[in-house]
Amino acid sequence: MVLSQVSAVNVRRPVRTAADGPGQQASIRATVSAYVELLLITAVPTLFLAYRGLPSLSVTVVVVLGGALAAGSANALNCYIDRDIDEIMRRTSSRPLVRQTVAPRSALVFGLVLGVVSVALFAVTTNLLAAGLTLAAIFYYVVIYTILLKRHTSQSTLWGGACGAAPVLIAWAAATGTVPAPAWLLFAVVFFWQPPHFWALAIKYRDDYRSAGIPMLPVVASVRRVMAESVVYSWLMVAASLAVWPWAGPLYGGIAIVAGAAFLYEVHRLFHLSRLADAEGGSADGLVTMRLFHLSLVYLTVVFAGVAAGAFIR
Repeated sequence: MVLSQVSAVNVRRPVRTAADGPGQQASIRATVSAYVELLLITAVPTLFLAYRGLPSLSVTVVVVLGGALAAGSANALNCYIDRDIDEIMRRTSSRPLVRQTVAPRSALVFGLVLGVVSVALFAVTTNLLAAGLTLAAIFYYVVIYTILLKRHTSQSTLWGGACGAAPVLIAWAAATGTVPAPAWLLFAVVFFWQPPHFWALAIKYRDDYRSAGIPMLPVVASVRRVMAESVVYSWLMVAASLAVWPWAGPLYGGIAIVAGAAFLYEVHRLFHLSRLADAEGGSADGLVTMRLFHLSLVYLTVVFAGVAAGAFIR
């Protein structure tokens, strides 16, 4: 994310944060690792396509480092703002501010400093467009998503996806000083990917969101409704990925078709199961969606690997 929900942080590797230090260090390492991994998945392959081959090493380093700093800024500011609900939710109860291993003021200052450094890094080493997009992504995540959307609308995941997809625009801008059509299409792929990806996880943790008063769609709507919307956004995601084909070449096109078909099969399978549960007078609340969650991570990795490979084979 990458400036997004970064849902993988607390799923792949649970960590116990304790005031004595080691647990908190593990949590920080896991968070940073997840951010860098997501940057490598989306932003770096975008550079390959922007350069039509091997990207500049210096720009790649700036995109990864600057992106990690921006994501760290957004995460620290998010933890500062959400420290009240983080204390309630089991999934976030081990964060440093909740365990009082970091003072709120320190987290606020740290987040602001990271943001300033990340924007300045892009401005000095690449161009003002990349710097402006980085600043906009941090602002959008902290103010629009965290403050205005997250606690007030069930569609926060969808609209919050704009900052999650921002790294592809930032990377392309850093490389060329422009954001042409293929950059916006890659942005759309990540933007539409986030609802089915994150809702698959939120269904499992909806009791956490309910107890914290977060109107996530799986909290306020039936599982069938969530899966129906996931189907819509999955088709939009695959359509956007196929629209990249003319720029990324035939190898990428083949990869996008196969990966998209696998993703659509799984999301339609879950929607069918949710409909069956309703038709039989039961409940789809027990529907296991974590396979879709993990598949979504594989999908994004494979598609963007195809983007990088397509830059060489045209």
